[in-house]
Amino acid sequence: MAALLFKLSILCTIVLKIILSVEAQLSPDHYSYSCPQALQIVEDVVVEAIQNETRLGASLLRLHFHDCFVNGCDASVLLDDNATFTGEKTAFPNNHSLRGFHVVDVMKAELEKACPNVVSCADILAIAARDAVYHLGGPTWEVQLGRRDSTTANKTAANLFIPAPSSNITILTSNFAAVGLSFHDLVALSGAHTIGFARCTTFKQRIYGDVDINPSFANFLRNKCPRNGSDNVLQGLDVKTPSHFDNLYYKNLLVKKGLLHSDQELYHTDEADPIVRKFSRDVSKFYNSFAKAMIKMGEISPLVGNNGEIRRHCRRSNKKP
Repeated sequence: MAALLFKLSILCTIVLKIILSVEAQLSPDHYSYSCPQALQIVEDVVVEAIQNETRLGASLLRLHFHDCFVNGCDASVLLDDNATFTGEKTAFPNNHSLRGFHVVDVMKAELEKACPNVVSCADILAIAARDAVYHLGGPTWEVQLGRRDSTTANKTAANLFIPAPSSNITILTSNFAAVGLSFHDLVALSGAHTIGFARCTTFKQRIYGDVDINPSFANFLRNKCPRNGSDNVLQGLDVKTPSHFDNLYYKNLLVKKGLLHSDQELYHTDEADPIVRKFSRDVSKFYNSFAKAMIKMGEISPLVGNNGEIRRHCRRSNKKP
């Protein structure tokens, strides 16, 4: 009898571990009962933000990227500095560059009214990125949910692992591989640069010293960004349709009109070139690959189960500094 009870105890422990493991996984239905209106609340705020300023769509998408590449998708990028804490906002790739924090604040405030202490800031970023792409004409996908928020950030990692505009193909491949993303994912996710804008400082070196650029395009950009002019003048990452999610980004690469050095690097290798050509010819193949890669990126090292917390305000941890 004792042996049977011992076996049953072991079996119950195994079953409990399996249940906890399953519960800890991300799921599109995570808020179905705890906050069924969560996705609609986020979408409504995204739509209003884009209507007020179209550029914010790309900004929200970029927040999700920069979050996931540093210690996983845990909303660490949203944490403000304070007297005892240094976040990631002042890291070189983020400082004076990332935008849309105020939109996330609105989403969180609305969600806290509807479902206090339920929806994580990390999930807000994932949902908002999807909705921003869709409402700018791009694909949609089923967002996996259930991430929790970090209580810490990592400025050093942000400086090391977020790809820079000057990165070459070797560095880009390494940065993506470090977070479990394939080369195909790299080419697909780079297509996010079909929307949004970049400051002159991010491509000035390219237009005054890079040989791998269309000469007429370089001259056009030099007029926009004189050598001794302001570094903060904006230029569309896709010159023709920076506010519409399409595949012109890849068409631009074919004729050496990628705005950033890191963009054009995707089109002069045996491995990348066929993918770029495929996406330039068939927007549906780009959309499908982009959606799959976004889901994959959104699953980079999430905090689940009892790890992390559900922040009450996305800019600060619930724990007192």
